Amino acid sequence: MRKIIHNLRQQPEEVRRNILHILTIVCGVILLSFWVYSLGTNLGSEDTQAKIENGLKPLSALRGNIIGGYNSISNPDPDLTLPE
Repeated sequence: MRKIIHNLRQQPEEVRRNILHILTIVCGVILLSFWVYSLGTNLGSEDTQAKIENGLKPLSALRGNIIGGYNSISNPDPDLTLPE
């Protein structure tokens, strides 16, 4: 390990920066792959699926309200008169 560090110190600054950038990208890719793998295993469990299903129920009610509001604006009831 000491030989590697000593060899790196002898290199010009541009080469050391390139090595730093490459190592940073490699570490980032490794961390990203671990994160994606763990995300897939966490989202695949039955408990998480049940929590997601329960968490989306209020959003479906909100979606229904938004669609109903849009429909009432785009197709107003002709019998309904607005107060002046």
